[in-house]
Amino acid sequence: MCLLNSSCGCDRGEIRGRLHKSGVMRLLFLLLAVVLSCHGCPDRCLCSSQTVKCQNQDLDAIPHSLPANTKFLFVTGNNISNISVASFPTRLEQLTDLYLSGNGMEYVEAMVFDNLPNLLRLDLSNNRILNFSQRAFPNDTKLQLLNLSRSFHNLSFMEVDLNFLRSGSLLQLAALDLSSNDLVALPDIFGNLSSLTNLNLQNSSIVTISNGTLKVPPLRDLDLRDNSLRDLPPATLAEFGLKPDLHIRLAGNPWRCDCYIEDVLMWLKNSTQVVDIQNLTCADPEALRLHPLLQLQQSQLKCSTDMEGVLETSYVFLGLVLALIGVIFLLVLYLNRKGIKRWMYNIRDACRDHMEGYHYRYEINSDPRLANLSINSDV
Repeated sequence: MCLLNSSCGCDRGEIRGRLHKSGVMRLLFLLLAVVLSCHGCPDRCLCSSQTVKCQNQDLDAIPHSLPANTKFLFVTGNNISNISVASFPTRLEQLTDLYLSGNGMEYVEAMVFDNLPNLLRLDLSNNRILNFSQRAFPNDTKLQLLNLSRSFHNLSFMEVDLNFLRSGSLLQLAALDLSSNDLVALPDIFGNLSSLTNLNLQNSSIVTISNGTLKVPPLRDLDLRDNSLRDLPPATLAEFGLKPDLHIRLAGNPWRCDCYIEDVLMWLKNSTQVVDIQNLTCADPEALRLHPLLQLQQSQLKCSTDMEGVLETSYVFLGLVLALIGVIFLLVLYLNRKGIKRWMYNIRDACRDHMEGYHYRYEINSDPRLANLSINSDV
């Protein structure tokens, strides 16, 4: 019995020893994983698990010695003027989120994201992009979210800078943020974004939307708040009608409440797509300023008649003719200034002689002696 008990005790001790060794090995593996994950963390950066943060460190380039298991990379608030293929020299298979906002970036060069095959979310907001290469993304990119808000400020090159959206490589892009850019006229750049469902164009100075611009993307959320839209063309309203699941935000635009907005009013009253419809108000005419669009009556929508337009044109033409006559008159006076001057001198001398004669007669009439003399002499 004792032998049996002793053998049982030995078995238990062996089991405990094995468990202890297993626990130690697991702890060693865990420590090794932590060390490996922290190994190679760039200078002036913080590395934690699969996240690398290099924020506000006055960097002029993307750090190269990034851990191979990096999944989230934050390089924000630095002075990185451009990114190129040399910015990511090693392949980062696990990187899904890249944040590069606030770097004053001007150039995004070709093939810059080729070594980031699983990139899903890219933030390039708050930069000063002057050139964005059409070959910046690989053809098989998996990018789903792209933030370009407050990044384009040169109106002259706006359409060229956004040409990369036409490249056909962003087939999986679902969300695009172009807010707070000086777009003015929305260019036709969304034709190849076949997966785009969320488009943010808030505060982009948009005056009009060209026909067919929003026809292709299967949009579900469109933000057009705080732009310069005064009305919407019928073709755009028809495009919206083809997307019954689309939610639109239109508040903050200076709507012109005259007879030209009748189509928009009819669409607003018969559609449920505008989620902030209660916040739409008129900007002009002055009599309807801040008046809710939904409360407008047909009798309030007035436009200047054709006759008024003709009269305004006639007044302008008459003013131009009178101005031309005045210029010709002044030119004639200038060319004949010497003759006019002599003519004025002659008139002055004639007037002077005439006035001297009157003055002489007045002196004679005022003196009785001279008056009698004058009478006698006359006789």
